[in-house]
Order: sequence, then structure tokens, then C-alpha cells
Amino acid sequence: MPHIGANGITLHYRIDGPEDGRPLLLSNSLASNLHMWDPQIADLTAAGFRVIRYDSRGHGQSDAPDGAYSIETLAEDAVALLDGLGIERADYCGLSKGGMVGQMLGVRHRGRVKKLILADTSAHMPTQEMWDGRVRTVEKGGMAAVVDATIERWFTPASQQRLKQDIDTVREMILGTPPQGFIGCCRAIQAMDQRETIGGIDTPTLVIVGADDPATTPEHAREIHGLIKGSRYAEIPEAAHFSNFEQPDAFTKEMLSFLGA
Repeated sequence: MPHIGANGITLHYRIDGPEDGRPLLLSNSLASNLHMWDPQIADLTAAGFRVIRYDSRGHGQSDAPDGAYSIETLAEDAVALLDGLGIERADYCGLSKGGMVGQMLGVRHRGRVKKLILADTSAHMPTQEMWDGRVRTVEKGGMAAVVDATIERWFTPASQQRLKQDIDTVREMILGTPPQGFIGCCRAIQAMDQRETIGGIDTPTLVIVGADDPATTPEHAREIHGLIKGSRYAEIPEAAHFSNFEQPDAFTKEMLSFLGA
């Protein structure tokens, strides 16, 4: 899979689907990589989308510079990727951290986004102490020190039994995340508060959340829905934080219905 220079770093990306298809940019969560979207690719490309997914700064095979990142920087990375690929305007779907980036894009780069999907995300993630604790844990024990707790948040107990092989794949994604990249993105999320700005988003928006998400809860999603005028809201039953992976059929159906495919 190719790499591209973007906003001062190198991003790893992949494109699937027809060359003349409708561009759709997918952005990954904290502690995952572009393969988190594997369950959606066949249906999206069959619907005619040119799917562009990438490892965000600090993740997968993209660069992971030391130091704190910001949601603004992560949004500029996404725009630079589109620029490098010669894509003027794309639909966008981001989950968790990717959804935080999507909110920033909707405010700062509305002309670049045709339709916006914000999945299992929040406009603000208290508390400061929680993020300090996660950073200290990874500084001391690496990603292995947080992998079990992450799986617990990402999947319901029933799915942890039902999807054991898939969860092993997700576990490897988490363990493969560079610790400094994870920490950099933790600091970005810790410093984020978009509640006062996202009311300015006028891009057609879908807010989607797992009904059992304990991390970015339905309450968080309803807050975003209430702040973005005219947005659509959907809950995925029997899904926690990684709703696209846990209930891929239901998630993709909501995506395609909203995108008009």
C-alpha cells in the first residue's frame, strides 16, 4: 500500500473501488488503523464508491512523531491527503477520534466535505485525569498495558464471545499502534472541546453510535446531533464503541442510506 507526504509527515493509505467512483474518505479511531474499515469495503465499493482510507498520524504505518498532537493538526493531515491525491471534495466517515477529526473538517473545511458521518464520537471528552492515566499506563507498559481494557470498551460481552477471531485481529491493531502516536493522539483528544463550534456545520451530517457504547455514549452522540442543525441520528443495537466492526451490516446500511447510494 502506498505512502504520501502530507502536512509535514508521511501517511500510509489505501484506495479501493472504481477510479471514477465517488470519493469517500474513512478515518480510523484511536489505537486502530485503516484495516478497521475492512468490514465495510466490499459493500461500499460495490455501491460505486472510491474508498480512501489511511492510518492517521501516530497509527499503523504512518509517521508517529513525538509530542502532543491536536485535532486541528489531524484535520489538516486529512485535507493534505486529499490535496496530494488530487481530490477536491469527498464524503467523509470517521469513528471515535476519526469522528472528532470529522467535526473539525466540518467547521474548518466545509467546502471539502460533501456528506459527513460522525460515528461513536464526542465533541468533548472529559476527564483530564483519565487521559493522564492512560498516557502514564502506556509510557510504563506500552500498548499491551491497555489492550484488554480497550477491547472491553470496544465490544459488548456477547460479541467478545461471538467474534473471537475478529477480535484477535483488532487486538493486533491495538498492539501495533506506536506508543508515542497513541500518546500524541490522547493529548489531542484531552485538549479538545468542539461544543462551541460544531453548531456552524452546515454539511449534511449523520451521527451514528452503538447503543451500548460506554466510551462515547449515545448521550455524547445526541449532544452532537442536537448541536448540528438538520443532522440525522442513528443507534446500532447490540454494539459498543467499535460499532462498524461489531455490527457491520447494520452500520454499513446506515452509511449507504445516508450517502444516497
